[in-house]
Amino acid sequence: MGWFRKTEHPKKRRIVQKRGYQASVIDRLTGDFRGSTLSANSELEKSLSVMRSRSRDLCMNNDYARKYLSMTTANVIGTHGIKIQARSKRDDGTYDREDNIAIEAAWKEWGNIENCTVTGRQSWVDVQNLAIKSIARDGEVLVQLVRGYKNKFGFAVQVIEADHLDESLNKRLQNGNRIVMSVELDKWDCPVAYHILNEHPGEQTQIFNGKNYNRVPASDVLHLFMTDRPGQTRGVPWMHTAINRLNQVGAYEEAELIAARISSSKMGFYTSEDGDEYAGEADSDGNLLMDMEPGAIEQLPAGVDFKSFDPQHPTTAYQAFIKTALRGAASGLNVAYNTLANDLEGVNFSSIRSGVLEEREQWRTIQNWLSAQLCRPVYRAWLLMSLTTQALPLPQRKYEKFTSVDWQPRGWAWVDPLKDQNANKLAIDLGVMSRSEVAASQGRDFEDTLAQLQIENDLLEKYGITVEQVEPQGDSNGQEKD
Repeated sequence: MGWFRKTEHPKKRRIVQKRGYQASVIDRLTGDFRGSTLSANSELEKSLSVMRSRSRDLCMNNDYARKYLSMTTANVIGTHGIKIQARSKRDDGTYDREDNIAIEAAWKEWGNIENCTVTGRQSWVDVQNLAIKSIARDGEVLVQLVRGYKNKFGFAVQVIEADHLDESLNKRLQNGNRIVMSVELDKWDCPVAYHILNEHPGEQTQIFNGKNYNRVPASDVLHLFMTDRPGQTRGVPWMHTAINRLNQVGAYEEAELIAARISSSKMGFYTSEDGDEYAGEADSDGNLLMDMEPGAIEQLPAGVDFKSFDPQHPTTAYQAFIKTALRGAASGLNVAYNTLANDLEGVNFSSIRSGVLEEREQWRTIQNWLSAQLCRPVYRAWLLMSLTTQALPLPQRKYEKFTSVDWQPRGWAWVDPLKDQNANKLAIDLGVMSRSEVAASQGRDFEDTLAQLQIENDLLEKYGITVEQVEPQGDSNGQEKD
């Protein structure tokens, strides 16, 4: 008993059901699909420098990467930048108009070229453009707050490239802190200080004493990058998923262009039965030379044959390949393909409107992020120094009152002006939207708009001009109404 067991017939073996997520199965189709269990900082430590250099190369030499960079600055910052709207209130809850006007005027004066940066070369709008461009291209940027600077406000900023944070500087300190890629963190992973290289590592100068770092408290540095993972200490270039694709697209376009240029010449080769060496001209490097011109016909010597060379470039698949590749890159960059590629072929009004609205939501997200991460801390540091130096002639004890501000980024024109205006009017009439919100969507301040209207009405009254309201004569597509 118990010494014998029943064996199953080979053809009747039980089929064991697979359990677990199919995404975790390793087989012949997924054997080369390797994941990673490294932390965000470990991934960045070995990859960040290469990704940043490749992203910069594309932005310098690739048309589509350069287009994306210009799209980012144009849509996030715009012509006038992210503007301030002071919202200080009196004790009774009403807006203190006089103080708000004074704050906005002083902030505008500080934002001029001669006051804003320590280099004296950028205005506040330039700083915003430089910051968002660096973040998109390099993944991050440093903005140092320089208190006690030699201007009437006693305050300026300095924009520092991310290269000044050495990725190889990693160690634990005796006080319990640790340095991760030049960022000193406490036990909660909160930045305490930044160890900034005195010299850019890419400067073409000889350094004899090795690397020199300047430890700057975190309270004086804004480290701007968008976080993708918890515990992440450094930023990732925004086009990191599209880098290889854009590079291949650029190389393919170059190859097709050269091939098409050669193909258009309709060149060929002379062959000889006795195998004589080439008797034509050659340059100093040994490259063979041949004169070619359109419509030329030459007589071949005896015993010499001609082999035509017609590679037929560009191929018929060229356009489809480029469009497919750029669609993938546009998805990685979170922008519309039609905008990135300047391709409006086959686009109708509804599809382009849907794409534009979705893209604008992405830009608004970045605008709100930049307002909180850059504009707000710079303003609060400027306000305290301006009150201290009396460059802003308001009571310093009311600092908290004056910190109440809104940031108004640029807006966009309506995709369908008549329909969108009617929709806004209906929303206002229903009480679900205010006029201030409508003005803000266009990048304007409602109070400034009312002030301009008042000036215009006073001028019209002064010169005795009456302006009549005119009903629109067309529909949203510009067609005349019946």
